[in-house]
Amino acid sequence: MFEKIFQIWKLKDLRNNILFVLLMLAIARVAAHIPLPGVDVAGLKNFFANNQILGLMNIFSGGGMENFSVVMLGVAPYITASIIFQLLTMVVPSLEELSKEGEYGRNKINMWTRWLTVPLAIVQSLSMIALLRQSPGSSTLFAGFTQWHLIIAVVSITAGTVFMMWLGELISEKKIGNGISLLIFAGIVSGLPSMIGRTVSTYNQSDIINMLIFGVIAIATIALVVFITEGQRNIPVSYARQMRGNRMVGGSSSHLPIRVNQGGVIPIIFAISIILIPPTVAQLFVKASTPWIASGAQWIIRIFADQLFYGVSYFLLVVAFTYFYTAVIFHPDQIAENLQKQGGFIPGIRPGKSTADYLQEIVVRIVLPGALFLGAIAVLPLITAQLTGTQSLVVGGTSLLIVVSVVIETVNQINAQLAMRDYDEI
Repeated sequence: MFEKIFQIWKLKDLRNNILFVLLMLAIARVAAHIPLPGVDVAGLKNFFANNQILGLMNIFSGGGMENFSVVMLGVAPYITASIIFQLLTMVVPSLEELSKEGEYGRNKINMWTRWLTVPLAIVQSLSMIALLRQSPGSSTLFAGFTQWHLIIAVVSITAGTVFMMWLGELISEKKIGNGISLLIFAGIVSGLPSMIGRTVSTYNQSDIINMLIFGVIAIATIALVVFITEGQRNIPVSYARQMRGNRMVGGSSSHLPIRVNQGGVIPIIFAISIILIPPTVAQLFVKASTPWIASGAQWIIRIFADQLFYGVSYFLLVVAFTYFYTAVIFHPDQIAENLQKQGGFIPGIRPGKSTADYLQEIVVRIVLPGALFLGAIAVLPLITAQLTGTQSLVVGGTSLLIVVSVVIETVNQINAQLAMRDYDEI
């Protein structure tokens, strides 16, 4: 390991990229501690600690929500905008064609995603403030919050969301992990010292069983995430011998790796972003003047508070988004076309459409166990929470899942850059 670290430090451009990413994460953490005026921040932290849904929201804001900071929404509006455009790309033919136009098409869709992030940030900031103000037990937290404070808060939160989106894109450009995932990762890791401190300060012997169960769940989660993330199927590829000028080239054999979980942590982020929307929106209509709207909102809140319904929904969304994201990033037609252009073929499979169909069949089959494993790992902490009666395990399990996946993804990208530089030196 130390040899790898020394190798990274010796390469100036890679070292500078990693230092730049660390600087951007540090700036994001500073922004998460700049509070907006008009709210009792200390009381808000205790309020979040006792609310499971708001605790999950706080994870994806990087801890900025419980501080009522300028970046309290984190990258949630950007994630929502990305989901919307990826869904539209699959159902709108013009967007589908645009996505196939290479870098130009991707840049165009990314630009529209950024534009959509702004109105979504405005709507979500208004909704979040209304949710916090209407939640039971929060009346004293917003005692000095005026309409002027509301306008300042919405403008500042929207600007903070755009700022976080910009930081995430700057990080992604350095090819040291996914910027959005790393920002969420930094928020989770920054909360570990305070969580450990609270655990130590409130420790008593009766909690030893719960801590042991949580330790077993943590180790099992790490092992399963590493196993699934690193798992892949190697499809053999042969290259025909061809005459190029006076030289005979080709005739070699290689393999095409297909990962079991190609989406990494993105399906988890998408699933939680979607599952939090119904109870969040329902909170806004609890005090509606129309009786059936108010009763419907209360029913939605009650049903999502049911751990069984919540766990099943969470599991199904993780599985669905694993398939969805794999379909977005894996294009068997393009792979089959590139293989054919390079004179490559899969033994026993005809080049062209037959190869694309074969690859699609393989992906559907190997993504299924990956999606089921990922969904099972996601809901495993919910089961543990029922056994121990500790709601913090739900948040901790989700956090652990994201942290391990992001670390693996980042390490793989760094190793890929090291391998590329070794190849260039040959």
